[in-house]
Amino acid sequence: MASEETEHKLEQVIKHKNCAGCGACILFSNGSSKMIPTPHGPVPDLSSGEFTQEALEVCPGIGISYPELYETHYGNLPENLLYGHIQKVRIGHSASEGIRNKSASGGIITATLIYLLQKGYIDGAVCVKQGMPEPLEASSFIARSEEEIKGSMQSVYIPVSTLDRLKDFKPGEKYAMVCLPEQSAALRKLQSLKHPAALQVQYILGPYTGTALYPAAIHAFLRSKRISKKDPVTSLKWREGDWPGHLEIKTRSGKVVTSKKVYYNYLIPFFITHTSLRSMDFVNEFADLSVGDAWSPEYESQGKGFSVFITRTKKMESIISDMNDQHLINAEDVAEEKSIAMHGHMLDFKKRGSYLRNRMRAFFGHPVPDHGYRPIYISFSRKLTEMVISFILLLAGNRFSRAIMTIIPEKMIGPAFNYMRLRWKKISKPAKRKGLDTYQIKRI
Repeated sequence: MASEETEHKLEQVIKHKNCAGCGACILFSNGSSKMIPTPHGPVPDLSSGEFTQEALEVCPGIGISYPELYETHYGNLPENLLYGHIQKVRIGHSASEGIRNKSASGGIITATLIYLLQKGYIDGAVCVKQGMPEPLEASSFIARSEEEIKGSMQSVYIPVSTLDRLKDFKPGEKYAMVCLPEQSAALRKLQSLKHPAALQVQYILGPYTGTALYPAAIHAFLRSKRISKKDPVTSLKWREGDWPGHLEIKTRSGKVVTSKKVYYNYLIPFFITHTSLRSMDFVNEFADLSVGDAWSPEYESQGKGFSVFITRTKKMESIISDMNDQHLINAEDVAEEKSIAMHGHMLDFKKRGSYLRNRMRAFFGHPVPDHGYRPIYISFSRKLTEMVISFILLLAGNRFSRAIMTIIPEKMIGPAFNYMRLRWKKISKPAKRKGLDTYQIKRI
């Protein structure tokens, strides 16, 4: 396919806000392009490179067939179509209190990366860190020491490209990567195409990913806190303090503004990324190790972070088992049903909600990512629920609503949003859980 036609298709991906900002396409731009920041996250600079057809094959914004990739990577479709291929499911945390306390939840990803590095299984790890190059920005980097890995602890809730980092790999070295779901799928696609740098990645570790925010969310939050642009931010941490953490922002004048996680979630309907709404992967189905928060009263009441995590490959299961035996992590096996119950709301939001949202966009003539499958059955009540959700997001996402939101003090809108969120979850639970335990798909 001619470069011009390829670039035209990539332009359409960006124009319709389907770009996941993963950076995979950069690897097929003859080494001359790069990712550039935009209000909607990083996108490829199409003006400075000549892209080959492979850029389209690995693009999550165009679509990667999950059934096809399952067969290529794992050898078959998973038995559990909500959770993907599973070796074991565990709940636990790092045995290091320092790692556990400073991580977003239990510190499992950090502990595993350090173990892989210390054992010589990898020479470096691609991680994401807030504050690079500026406090309000985030970027990926290659960590080559325990301290550098620890420096990337904490969540980052704005889009960051990672796969363009493959061009910085040194020949002969082995790497691990921390990837979001779309990035993990794109990386597996790269590996199926035998891309040399992609084949250097020995392990993919990734968080469960429900929603992400556009960078404008923080600017709106600062306006709601009446922080002047003349008082620049010097530090931003998304989940500081005791689990589940709070947003903490420090400014040059010495001001410190904070917001509980359950409160600053009010930013989500106003600034949720389009990728969050169109991706059908919540639990990072192509990572070797997938990690999320253990949302359950049993663990929440303890006030410290617990992770629920899935090993998907035999090599990762062996590593996690060794770490547990060596008391580097404290973890116990749990039934799939228990872990699914912790995240049933978000599993439905992705597996059925994203499909319905994509169909609605396609109905109005907008291109959407093609995941290669669809749910076999979705009840009418669930479809009706999605219409309500989509209307709310459409209403909240316009400029007027965002402007009104910044006028209302966070101490008012945060608790009010949390109350309404909990009420909505209770009201919509019957529709959103109906049929979820018998979720099946059809290839398309």
